[in-house]
Amino acid sequence: MLNKEFKRKDVERMRNLIKGKTGESAELQVGYRAKKENHKEGDIWEEGGKKWTIKDGIKQTYTKLDRVKKEAILPLFCPNCGSLMKHRNDTKMYKIHKKCFNCVMDMEMDVKLNGDFESYERNIVANNAEGYLKDLEHHLLELLNTSNSQFVSEKGEVERWKGGLNKEVMEKEIKQKLKEFKQQVKEYRDDKT
Repeated sequence: MLNKEFKRKDVERMRNLIKGKTGESAELQVGYRAKKENHKEGDIWEEGGKKWTIKDGIKQTYTKLDRVKKEAILPLFCPNCGSLMKHRNDTKMYKIHKKCFNCVMDMEMDVKLNGDFESYERNIVANNAEGYLKDLEHHLLELLNTSNSQFVSEKGEVERWKGGLNKEVMEKEIKQKLKEFKQQVKEYRDDKT
């Protein structure tokens, strides 16, 4: 005797399995069916308030920072020569040149043999100086705009100080000096001696 009574859906499921119709439903279903959209590799679409894409056959969420992540993450193999990126300087060289350390060494050797190394070196130093000046300007202007009218003493008392800097004059002076430094960097980059 059977301990369990079979329901109609169980019998229908067994029939479908025997007939080889494994994907068919064993019950009659009525209701709303959403339209199915087929997407290909690289498509970007919005669904449920999120952006989606297909990468390497896998459905993934798409964010604005995907390009930034791709730039920041060191690949396993060099995009230029295909060798494994395992040298201790590969990370630094990839951030600058998008190549492994050995490819950068080969490229710099070619530049030296062509006689263009001085201008190449000047360009790298000038780019570093321009980046530093940009960061310095941002930091100084931010520091100038912070409030310094009150301080907390060692005893925990709030002290209110009067006076201070003339922000307009200081901002003008900072921008003038930075403009002079940027001009010096430009002259350095353009100098052929």
